[in-house]
Amino acid sequence: MSTPVRHTSTRPSVATLTATKQRAVGSGRAGAPYGNSAEQVLLDMQGSAGNRAATAAVQRARGADKGKAPEGAGAGGDGAKTRRNYRDRIAGLLDRFKKNLEPIDTWIKGVQTPTNAGFTQQAAVSANEGLKHSAAASGTSAASGNLLTEAAGTVVSGMDAYKSMKDARKAGDGAEHHTANKRAKTKGTDAVVGAAGSGAYSAAIAKEVTKIQKAADAAVTSEASGIASAAVAGMKSVRSVFRVGGAARKYKRVKELGDPQLVHAESLARLNESREHANWAAAEAYVALDAYWKQEGEGRLELIGEAVDAAWEAMGEARDAAETLQRAEKNVEKLSTAQGYAKKKQLTKIGKETVGGALGESTKAAAGVVTAVAAGTAGLASNPVGWGLAGAGAGLVLGVTLYKALRAATKRYEEVRHPEVWAKEGETPAEAASRKESLQHALKFWKKVSKGERAAMAREIYALAAGPDIAGSGGTTEEMRQSGMSLLIALKSGPADHKLDQEAWVASLNDPSRTDGWIKEIAEQLASG
Repeated sequence: MSTPVRHTSTRPSVATLTATKQRAVGSGRAGAPYGNSAEQVLLDMQGSAGNRAATAAVQRARGADKGKAPEGAGAGGDGAKTRRNYRDRIAGLLDRFKKNLEPIDTWIKGVQTPTNAGFTQQAAVSANEGLKHSAAASGTSAASGNLLTEAAGTVVSGMDAYKSMKDARKAGDGAEHHTANKRAKTKGTDAVVGAAGSGAYSAAIAKEVTKIQKAADAAVTSEASGIASAAVAGMKSVRSVFRVGGAARKYKRVKELGDPQLVHAESLARLNESREHANWAAAEAYVALDAYWKQEGEGRLELIGEAVDAAWEAMGEARDAAETLQRAEKNVEKLSTAQGYAKKKQLTKIGKETVGGALGESTKAAAGVVTAVAAGTAGLASNPVGWGLAGAGAGLVLGVTLYKALRAATKRYEEVRHPEVWAKEGETPAEAASRKESLQHALKFWKKVSKGERAAMAREIYALAAGPDIAGSGGTTEEMRQSGMSLLIALKSGPADHKLDQEAWVASLNDPSRTDGWIKEIAEQLASG
């Protein structure tokens, strides 16, 4: 994790790129054949746009953190808390910095890198040294941008993994422990893959620099870059395969729970029968009351009083039976919706990981192999096969990235435009934002969606499985509570996952102090495989 922090090759690479561009422009003015070509103009535009975007990202990250003092860092705060607050502040700054760089990184991977591969292919075919030189300069800029984003992400992932490990040890067991432990493993893996990716981008920079300088060891660096790129893409592809497998298993477990309408058909039938009996009892009580009203003689008023009490009690039982049935039917519908949402999330994850991870990264790995094989000729994608693989892999990854970005923007828009849709039950929703404000909020790609369908589904599932001491769960039938618990187990939030026995796990569901932790845990499990 420490290697990307100490990495110093990014700044010299940018400086080298700047000097290279100046030489390229100068040679163009001197009458080089490619000096005024469309390829040269496009490459220069790519490099300058990337530098301006990176500068803007740094300024946004600094501006977002400006004026925020660490909590508890004033006089009287202990040293450990102060250090923790500074560490959190640094992690937050790096996270915002990385999120501001991600759109640039997406553009580089999806557009600039495949375009560079095309120009490199064209330069190799036409033996145009000038175009080859410019493509290498643009490639250096692209790899530098990738390295900056990857290094920042590696540091953030490492810090998140460390913090999550501490949180997991502090919790010991339960939902909070499982959520933190799972996050620690995920972020730890991300940090390892990010470190490997940083090394691959460093090799790519070295490859492009040797091509610019026409060094004798260009073939060696090109081969090393291709191998490193293939290895990292292979790691990401394997990770996606494991994620697909996990999502498929979770989907299968949820599906095996069955249709709630069929599973609870017998229970609903019993409740409906109880309601009918209660209605008949109420009707008979009113018939008896009517009969007593028509009677005459001593004791009539006493009999009428007893009949009124009996009718009143029968009506109360009938009303309670009807409410119980209505609540059970509503809970069955909620359970059906929650299971359908859980299955949909897993299918979506399978699709994204298959297209963007397993297929996209595998294609990029194949492009890296082609690079290594073609080392010493024209570098990355120096033939039509390599160029096609690079473009196909980038297109798949870019497509999934754009899909995720569009979905996130839509959710951010909805959470402020229609806050009442996913508001908590009994909670007064916030005032709806205007269309302009909602669009502005949707474009804040660095912000996570705080209120949406996933959080609402997590609250619904918890309410179904929670005990009678939890607000809103007191009237849940035992059969429905068992179904809610079964869904939690299928989502990998069962006793074994929380390091608890069955009794302690059930008790944690009925503990109001653990409600927030449970809802967070369920939301995480709905999204993960």
